[in-house]
Amino acid sequence: MSSGARSLIRIEGVCKRFGQGESAIEVLRGVDLTLEKGDRVAIVGQSGVGKSTLLHILGTLDRPSSGGLFFEGEDVFSRSSEELARLRNRFLGFVFQFHHLLPEFSALENVMMPGLLQEQPRGEMQERAAAILGEVGLSHRLGHPVGKLSGGERQRVAVARALVLEPPVVLADEPTGNLDPATGADVAGLLLEMNRTRGTTLIVVTHSARMAEQLGRTLVLRDGRLEEASGGAEGLA
Repeated sequence: MSSGARSLIRIEGVCKRFGQGESAIEVLRGVDLTLEKGDRVAIVGQSGVGKSTLLHILGTLDRPSSGGLFFEGEDVFSRSSEELARLRNRFLGFVFQFHHLLPEFSALENVMMPGLLQEQPRGEMQERAAAILGEVGLSHRLGHPVGKLSGGERQRVAVARALVLEPPVVLADEPTGNLDPATGADVAGLLLEMNRTRGTTLIVVTHSARMAEQLGRTLVLRDGRLEEASGGAEGLA
C-alpha cells in the first residue's frame, strides 16, 4: 500500500471514457481525491462536465475506465459484484435529486428498506427507521405513502433512508435541486447536522452556491480534473 493507504476514501488517477475509437469521450482525466472521516466537500462545475459520473464511481455504481478507488486502503473494484453490493449497502448512503423512493410504500417502510435488504431483524429496523424519521421531523408521517408527501418531505425521507444504517459516507447528488429555497435550506441543514453529530463524511454535487459555502471545502470539476476552488461560487455556472 502507498502512503495514506488508510484514508477513509482515496481515488487515484481515475479516468472515465464513454464510447470507443475516435468517437470516445473522456469525461474524467486523472482525478485524485483523499477524504477522511467527518470531511465534507462540495463538488461543483458546469453542467455536463461529469460531476454525477464521478459521484457514481465514488459510490461504486459505475467503474472507472482506469485508476483506483480505495476504501480504508482496499481497492474496492477488486471485489466481485456481489461483494461490492454488500460493501455499498454497509459503507455508503445515497441522496439523489430524484429520490428513488417507492411511492406505494410508507415513509417508515422506505427507510427500513436498506436494513431489510441486509436481512436485519424487522423489529429492530422499524425502531431505527422511526427514530431517524423523528430526527428529520417526520414522526407524524410514518405511515403515510411517500407518494402523498410533499417534495420536501420526500427528500427528508430520502435523507433518513441514507442514514438509517449509519454509513460512514453519504453521497448526495443535487439533493436540493428540485426544492424551493426554504425547503432546500432545511434539507441542506439536515445533512450538515448529521455530519456534525455523527461524523459522517459528506460529498455533495451541487449547483447551490449557498450549500457549497456551508460545506466549507469546494472542488471544481473542470476539463476532467478536480481543482480546489479559489473563490466561493467558482464553477457553479
